[in-house]
Amino acid sequence: MRRLLAPLALCAFATPAFAQKDPPVPDTVKFERNIEYTNPDNQHLQLNMARPTKGDGQRPCVLFIHGGGFRAGNREGYNGQIVRMAEQGYVAVTVSYRLAPKYPFPAAIHDTKAAVRWLRANAKKYNIDPDNIGVTGGSAGGTLAQMLGVTEGVKEFEGDGGNPEQSSRVKCVVNVYGANDFTKSYGKSVDAHEVLPLYLGGNLEKARPAHVRSSPLYWVTPNAVPTFCIHGTEDKYVHVEQAEILVEKLKAASVEASLLKLEGAGHGFKGKDAEAAEKAMIAYFDKKLKK
Repeated sequence: MRRLLAPLALCAFATPAFAQKDPPVPDTVKFERNIEYTNPDNQHLQLNMARPTKGDGQRPCVLFIHGGGFRAGNREGYNGQIVRMAEQGYVAVTVSYRLAPKYPFPAAIHDTKAAVRWLRANAKKYNIDPDNIGVTGGSAGGTLAQMLGVTEGVKEFEGDGGNPEQSSRVKCVVNVYGANDFTKSYGKSVDAHEVLPLYLGGNLEKARPAHVRSSPLYWVTPNAVPTFCIHGTEDKYVHVEQAEILVEKLKAASVEASLLKLEGAGHGFKGKDAEAAEKAMIAYFDKKLKK
């Protein structure tokens, strides 16, 4: 496994700093920027894509969703990783979505589901296997990825972002330190009290129903998709119990779920922690998405 060019994911509740450069792109990969996939409220949401240049067969696909506390961040932070995924034989995309407070819950879910539908609608053009689409994300992106994994067929989360004839179902999720129960975030996250009210329209006392409806934990059913959580034991932004309770509930619903705990790791993996997390993520997607 090659060493990482950048940390696996960006902070979720904290506002990350961005200074991305174009990643090195080998001849075996085609990297494309700024492909519009939906246009809610005239926002012209775009994605970046990396895919193998050789071979004509269908490729498994992975959708990457950035973090940033639902209020910040951008898709460029995953450019290096989608290129590395393309080197492993995937079509990989990183997407933008609408941010709070201008666009609170559930706008980001509508957008990421629209992205999955767009991938299926354009599967032939980009050699995507529509039956093998996985999703991952870090922090806020992990939460959104998890929502895709537990809300298939829930009309309130589909939105009207195009390609309604296509399914927004994903085959599996890799949830990297995403929050799964916002009702348990306060007091265990250093800035949930600042960030969540912007996304959910108020704090827990004023907007409890939104905290519940936006939490993947409360949407778990036997129809949820297989899930792999990766979380640091010293995460100050999203407590590791957020992964533990999700995995427990998924297993109780007879859904395949597992958790990789990185001892001593915080929020935003670096160095050997980032390398271990990426290696585990790729191995999981290989197992679930490659024929």
